[in-house]
Amino acid sequence: MEFLTDYGLFLAKAVTIVAAILIVITAIVAAAHRNKGDDDSEGELHLKKMNASYKRLKDSLEEKMLSDEERKAWDKTRKKEKKAEHKALKAKAKSGDPVEKPVKSRVFVLDFDGDIKASDTDGLRKSITAVLSVAEPGRDEVVVRLESGGGLVHSYGLASAQLDRIRARGVTLTACVDKVAASGGYMMACVADRIIASPFAILGSIGVVAQLPNFHRLLQKNNVDFEVLTAGEHKRTLTVFGENTEKGREKFLEDLQDTHVLFKEYVSERRPAVDINAVATGDIWFGRRALDVKLIDELKTSDEYLIEACDRADVLGVNFRRKRTLPEKLGLAASAALEHSAVRVLSMFRNRNVL
Repeated sequence: MEFLTDYGLFLAKAVTIVAAILIVITAIVAAAHRNKGDDDSEGELHLKKMNASYKRLKDSLEEKMLSDEERKAWDKTRKKEKKAEHKALKAKAKSGDPVEKPVKSRVFVLDFDGDIKASDTDGLRKSITAVLSVAEPGRDEVVVRLESGGGLVHSYGLASAQLDRIRARGVTLTACVDKVAASGGYMMACVADRIIASPFAILGSIGVVAQLPNFHRLLQKNNVDFEVLTAGEHKRTLTVFGENTEKGREKFLEDLQDTHVLFKEYVSERRPAVDINAVATGDIWFGRRALDVKLIDELKTSDEYLIEACDRADVLGVNFRRKRTLPEKLGLAASAALEHSAVRVLSMFRNRNVL
């Protein structure tokens, strides 16, 4: 047991050293990349026909459940149907009659995976711009599969404003939340005409928080002076290294309260049925409870909703993928390697009842 513990600690140290080396290399390559001034990270738009994907899954399962004889008969029937359909279209075209395909509505599916800075906003913006150039108001729909625990106010304010563009054009907007849409994430979700969430998705957290350390007493103890010079009474209310005053705290809290008021007004305008004073306490609700307080409209996973949509519309996944730079690729590789190693170490300890 002692050997395993020592080995685990050694492995953890080795992983830490390797991660540190990778971070240094990534920083060096990033600096070199910036110096080159390359601008090839524009990316491109990808389109996926989800009806075909779901149909392939269904056909694949049905085929595997058949015996060899049944599979042969099934394949033969499908070929006959396709041949007959092709022959009918060819005959209609030969007769001179216009070949008109039935007009179906379209459901455009966008994904947003939010971090604290709402870094996906740029890709979301480009995807929305592309979709709005072809979407028909009153006929088409945009579905946003949203996952975010919130983050910076201005970042999520911009992301929410991008979704507002869809509503402003008269295109139906649906937000699907499978795991979490809290704080800034819920700010985005509430823009939608309809919010659909899984039973245990986390929603709400309509509140504002700010926190920062203060090292003034530590600096003072070591005879280190730190001066903050400002022009404007409220240019700097609280600082990390300077001495904070009660007046500064009051102003900082006042700004937080004002941000909270704006947040509540934003949600109330878009979901008037919600009792905003009851839900804007910073609390979170799981899907079932969120339905009770009208934070959402329906309990359903995004998969279920999109599979149903395939019966009535062409479902198209739209995704703007920015080309990752070499430093970003290295960083992702280092992060994945570190996470994998850490999980292995923790699993080894846990399996032996050390933790």
